[in-house]
Amino acid sequence: MKKIIRYTITALMMPLTIFLASCEENYLTFDTAYCGIYFTKDTLNYSFGVTPVEVTTYTYNIPVAIMGTTSKEKRTIPYEILPDSTTATEGVHYTIGEAVIMPDSIKGFIPVTVYRNELKGNHIDGYTRYKLCLQLVENTIFTPTLDSLHQVRVFRFDNSVDQPEWYNAHGEKHWQEKDLGKWHPYKLIKMVEYFHAIEAILPETYKKMVDLYGENLEHIPDGDPYQFRTIFIKHIYSPMYEFFNDPDNYEEIKSQFPDFPFGDFPDPYAGA
Repeated sequence: MKKIIRYTITALMMPLTIFLASCEENYLTFDTAYCGIYFTKDTLNYSFGVTPVEVTTYTYNIPVAIMGTTSKEKRTIPYEILPDSTTATEGVHYTIGEAVIMPDSIKGFIPVTVYRNELKGNHIDGYTRYKLCLQLVENTIFTPTLDSLHQVRVFRFDNSVDQPEWYNAHGEKHWQEKDLGKWHPYKLIKMVEYFHAIEAILPETYKKMVDLYGENLEHIPDGDPYQFRTIFIKHIYSPMYEFFNDPDNYEEIKSQFPDFPFGDFPDPYAGA
């Protein structure tokens, strides 16, 4: 009889234990008495960098999350811009779209669209690094939660194109002039553009090169891709040589890069 009673109590306790464990695991997400909101990503940076010059806008989604119950309705994320910590001008350097938590979700984002043509600076005088500082605030639905570090974020953006991290045997940054001529940011932009195009032609080779040199050719030892030199000559250096030496492209290039060094890009087949 005692064994029957003990087994009965154990059987009754098991569902209760599972229920309590489930409540503890999902408390932060589904506590209907509390709905907090916070930023989830610490570092928010974007640079147009080596993206093609034809790309003049980019939307960066600043992620947020909630502690509390989900909803069947779309809910607006409450925030404000902190002017003392913001150097970018709304409507000029950026605009902010609809900031929402979608139905049945605990995650959302604040979409910030930045405008490349309005970002000042160049490789000679330096680039301007813009800042947009956002703070989560309280509304009738959400209350900023956790600590103050999760309630404020600074989004930094610019149009900088820096010389890549190619180092020679002496640990010095090195631009490979024998293949590319003098350093200029537009050369790197076109170089990366033609490099990405290889993915559609030679996908397996492209993957190997990305693993070796980086997605945007950040780390080519001494700037010399000797393992894939034939591929680089055919699919990167040769198209670059043709593009920069085509008179039909001169005016467009000069309008965006008045200091571009025309005529110095080496013929990749000159010594062949």
